[in-house]
Amino acid sequence: MTLEEKLWRSFNKALGQFQLIDEDDKILVGLSGGKDSLCLLEFLARRQKILKPHFTVEAIHVRMENIRYESDTTYLQHFCDHLGIPLHIITTSFPTLPSDAAPTATTPDGSPSGASPSSSKKPACFLCSWQRRKQLFNLAQELGCTKIALGHHQDDIIHTALMNLTFQGHFSTMPVKLKMRKMPLTIIRPLCLCQESDIRAYAEQQHYEKQIMLCPHERDTNRTTAQALFNHIQQLNTEARYSLWHALESSGTLIES
Repeated sequence: MTLEEKLWRSFNKALGQFQLIDEDDKILVGLSGGKDSLCLLEFLARRQKILKPHFTVEAIHVRMENIRYESDTTYLQHFCDHLGIPLHIITTSFPTLPSDAAPTATTPDGSPSGASPSSSKKPACFLCSWQRRKQLFNLAQELGCTKIALGHHQDDIIHTALMNLTFQGHFSTMPVKLKMRKMPLTIIRPLCLCQESDIRAYAEQQHYEKQIMLCPHERDTNRTTAQALFNHIQQLNTEARYSLWHALESSGTLIES
């Protein structure tokens, strides 16, 4: 089995196992320009050509005015044009904040809970993420989308579970499927059964060009700590990935409705 076949099989298995796509869905893909979102969009565009279920796909790329980019969006536009997928490019910004401010609670999909955050209390990374999700949700509703697809893979979901367990004291993660309570949208993560190492290798095979950002606020976070912890656990037990995934499935945290 080739690497492409392995990823394609995992992708389609996730669609069926978690019932991620329904007939006549309109899906908006968050296209960051990284390997994961590019792979997700490519696979959804390919899956769209299969007759059942019938669904349509569009993509959004959000640029921040106050984060310096080394590349423009020309590649992303060409990538989407080649796939026949409409691309919406939105430019926005977030206020600059003290780096030691503490974030507030977020919903399981990573979007902020409650009203617009106060810039005096939130770190830049939180506000940047909040603003990106706001643009994503707003456009999805304007376009009449039923689903928002994000490019998180299995490693991301496991890292989040370890991070929440270690730093928050509860066993939860980013759901594979999450029905939003305040808007008629469902968040889906079709790459949930794909491993990051496979996606990275596939991206190199496909010669994906990464959208480069030089964020002045980027630093080590709890997520990088959780990633290091997961790598250490895998050294202790090569089957740890599957044990942790089984625990998430058994706890019912992968689907929220």
